[in-house]
Amino acid sequence: MVLLEVLVAMTIVAVGGAAIVSLASASLDAVSRATAAERDATQASAFLDAVALWPRADLDRHLGVRTEGAWHLVVERPLATLYQVTLTDSAHDHDIFSTTLYRPDEAYATR
Repeated sequence: MVLLEVLVAMTIVAVGGAAIVSLASASLDAVSRATAAERDATQASAFLDAVALWPRADLDRHLGVRTEGAWHLVVERPLATLYQVTLTDSAHDHDIFSTTLYRPDEAYATR
């Protein structure tokens, strides 16, 4: 009877230990994915900061979809003075950042 109780206790401890190891592994994986996502978002933000400084002529040259490293840069001009810029992850095809930029017409910019 004592041997049976010892076997049951060891089984309970083994199942609990396996659950703890599994939980620790999943937590480590989640932390590494979050770190990678933060690094990618920081790099994408720095790139979009540079794009936001482009003058009107550069934005006009980049209209449409272009591959920029690990991203797709989508530049659209819904109005004559507005540019919609979207940075998309090329691997997963989801938007990372999107912004609207205002650039005045050349005729109004010189006044």
